[in-house]
Amino acid sequence: MTRPDFDIAICGAGPVGCVLALLLARYSPHPERIALFGQKPPAQGQKLDPRTLALNHGSRQLLEPLGVWPSRAASMHTVHVSQQGRLGRTLITAAELQVDELGSVVNYDDLLSHLRQAVQQHAIRYIEVDQPVYAQSQKNGVYVQAGAQRYEAALAIQSDGTRPKNLKRDYNQCALLATIQSSAPRSAWAFERFTSSGPLALLPHPNQADCYALVWCNSPARTQELLQLSSTAFEKALQTAFGARLGQLQLVSERFVFDLQLSAGPSLPAPYIAAIGNAAQTLHPVAGQGLNLGLRDTAQLALSLRPWLAQTQQDPLRYLHHYAEQRRPDRWLTGSITDFLPRVFATTNPLIQHACGLGLLSMDCLAPARFPLARQLLQGLRV
Repeated sequence: MTRPDFDIAICGAGPVGCVLALLLARYSPHPERIALFGQKPPAQGQKLDPRTLALNHGSRQLLEPLGVWPSRAASMHTVHVSQQGRLGRTLITAAELQVDELGSVVNYDDLLSHLRQAVQQHAIRYIEVDQPVYAQSQKNGVYVQAGAQRYEAALAIQSDGTRPKNLKRDYNQCALLATIQSSAPRSAWAFERFTSSGPLALLPHPNQADCYALVWCNSPARTQELLQLSSTAFEKALQTAFGARLGQLQLVSERFVFDLQLSAGPSLPAPYIAAIGNAAQTLHPVAGQGLNLGLRDTAQLALSLRPWLAQTQQDPLRYLHHYAEQRRPDRWLTGSITDFLPRVFATTNPLIQHACGLGLLSMDCLAPARFPLARQLLQGLRV
């Protein structure tokens, strides 16, 4: 039997794909047989993505040992959760969960730059492509077509470039992103405010202590209105929705818009192919769980494949099935939480609105009521 070009082909060199490559390279006696397919790295100083990323405590524990933690990171010690027009609110703090911080906010470009540099320092084979590539199953393995070149591998991981199609939900919402300066900033505080139009989050910004990363979810029509407003009118609308907790709010960046949709599919979409990150699930941004869930995918997949990497002449299917079984509970629970919260808080039913407010109030008064949700957001469901 002819040996394939690679043991593992990773399709997608975003944060999730890069982290997986680095984890696998630690476990493999032959890291040069790991292929990472991605677009050409950006030129020095070139900004590709305006997003900031909320990484929870568990994600930082995964990334720091890899040496890829960005130098610019804003800590979150307290998360303030409230509902517009209702009394209830709750606080989640690092102290009560007995951790140094709940998480951190980093720039997407900073994290990806550190990851790409780390990949270059290993024997991992980075293959530049002009557009996303997709793995295809074949007898006893897979192949990846990259332009005119065809590569074969024992197994493949799809980390981005495609979205799963098995389960879809259109929230009829868009996320407007911007950087906001506050006249009364609260150090290491993050805010999640539920409105009838959708959740509004202000997260401490890694670039400046008095700035916040805004993620404001509204209907597509309302989002377009907000996008077209003057800076002054936009600031007034934001102040009305958020309140005066941070003093006066000033827009200090461009505004960017992303469509929101739930997409989910199987962890093993085809023989010898596993899906992780955005190729396995895309979530509503409420509570910032998307990338954190994807990083937990990488940690479990690397552990499941570790025995196989020592003896790659084995059939890897049972190791892939072990991965899928281990990931099922966390994927289901995280997806359910991020799907349920924006829909239930956006209801126009006054009874449900009051119930949500009372729920937040009870969580604030009774620590045992908020601990399960806080632990899930902190590190996910570990099995």
